[in-house]
Amino acid sequence: MKLYIVPTPIGNLEDITLRAIRILKEVDLILAEDTRKSGILLKHLGINKKMFSHHQHNEHKTATMIAERIAVGESIALITDAGTPAISDPGFFLVRECIKLGVEVECLPGPTAFVPALVNSGLPNDTFCFEGFLPQKKGRQTKIKSLVSEERTMIFYESPYRLVKALEEFAEHFGADRKVSVSRELSKMFEETKRGTLMGVLNYFKEKTVKGEIVIVLEGNKTERNVTND
Repeated sequence: MKLYIVPTPIGNLEDITLRAIRILKEVDLILAEDTRKSGILLKHLGINKKMFSHHQHNEHKTATMIAERIAVGESIALITDAGTPAISDPGFFLVRECIKLGVEVECLPGPTAFVPALVNSGLPNDTFCFEGFLPQKKGRQTKIKSLVSEERTMIFYESPYRLVKALEEFAEHFGADRKVSVSRELSKMFEETKRGTLMGVLNYFKEKTVKGEIVIVLEGNKTERNVTND
């Protein structure tokens, strides 16, 4: 049979596709990052289907078992709490294991947070690099320093609790005048995108209690780009 990678809404429940709903109704089993959260979505969609927990703490151990189940005839869908599986969420190890076993994998198109954040930013999007979540502790500064000369627009995911810290670190290493766009609560009632310089956006969020998932879109190094083009 097949492994289906099924994106789910990042906020607004209307953003799920008709095809995604059909697949979730048809499969034998749904793998969910958090079965309680996914249960709310499935109930909203009128889907009553057996679920199995598949998250970052068990995906290494269960990927082979799940791939083998598909290989002998089951159809299984993978969803996460929000967005497209395997994009800063569990999924990569399972997809890789299925490919190793010759199991067909089909990823449906659908919601992912960084695309609307990038488009909303107004920063160049003809080429960009997606960095996901920075390391919380070990390797964080090394990673940031490695991106100082990056010419492409950079995209990061961040926790609301570490947003101010991230902006402070970016201002220190990339320069306070570097342009940035911060999007939060995308597709939800209190969606917000704040654009400006790193220092300006940092000062704005220092005065706020920040909630929701965060996407930071950071301008690339124009100096490096101009030198390269000369």
